[in-house]
Amino acid sequence: MEIRRELSPHDPSSPGTALTIGAYDGVHVGHRQVVAEVRRLANERELVSAVVTFDRHPATVVRPESAPLLLTDNEQKLEQLATTGVDLTLVVPFDEVRAMESAEEFVADVLVGCLGARLVVVGEDFHFGHQRLGNVALLRDMGSRMGFEVLGLGLVGLAGSPARDHEQVSSTFIRRALVRGDLEQANAMLGRPYEVRGVVGTGDRRGRELGFPTANVRVDSTILLPEDAVYAGWYERPDGTVYPAAVSLGTRPHFYEDGAVLLEAHLVDVGGLGDDGPDLYGEEARVRFAQRLRGQRIFDDLEALVGQLHRDVVDTRAALA
Repeated sequence: MEIRRELSPHDPSSPGTALTIGAYDGVHVGHRQVVAEVRRLANERELVSAVVTFDRHPATVVRPESAPLLLTDNEQKLEQLATTGVDLTLVVPFDEVRAMESAEEFVADVLVGCLGARLVVVGEDFHFGHQRLGNVALLRDMGSRMGFEVLGLGLVGLAGSPARDHEQVSSTFIRRALVRGDLEQANAMLGRPYEVRGVVGTGDRRGRELGFPTANVRVDSTILLPEDAVYAGWYERPDGTVYPAAVSLGTRPHFYEDGAVLLEAHLVDVGGLGDDGPDLYGEEARVRFAQRLRGQRIFDDLEALVGQLHRDVVDTRAALA
């Protein structure tokens, strides 16, 4: 997949594009179905298939006080888009100037001027441009004058068929599922285990003292974390090595009444960290949430806590088997 970040003029001697537009946060199964349709139509018409997305979610600029936490950062989003087989992704910087741009200007400058659009595929409820005044009707009107066709798609459910509002696959519904702890539903809509990334920092070593050393992964505050709970998951190092992991997400209520949310991953059957195991400190970790095991709770004593940690490891092995 070619990644283009410059808004350079389209070469009229090269093929035009069949494209879709959106924030594409999460690159979920609904997004993939749209891209698959773009690719199919591009192949039929001998066009380049393309996705137009944004560097900075538009909501973080237009309404920062209510902008959603993200399912993917830009790097993750581009990695996932690359797996769809699309030919080109144009990453449009989104700032205050872009937010004031009219829908008509965006179509003329970006879709036609930069990409030579011949076909635009979007959801029937798609809105864009200043004050979200652009919609499918406007696209069709401009397309009739500027030489591109517009295909508006209805939203679909997990089975790929048209869906009612509460059955639709969307980034919003995935966020809601993660916050309420419905990891099974969130992962089904994503088409893969939910993943967060961060750098491993030093902690207070309580896990090591209990016989369960953990990697403390510091996730950017703009990324959505699932409900506080214990999960079975996977931990990936920068070299691609993947370990099964029991993942604790929360404020460690047994030790602290009010603390920062921590993501702690215990690598199953690996041993310690540092001198007696892999040195993870300072590395970027990728943590994938496969199954929710239990909620967070306070234990009567350390013996009860350690006993539960042993059960968490057993349950993690079973969940990931």
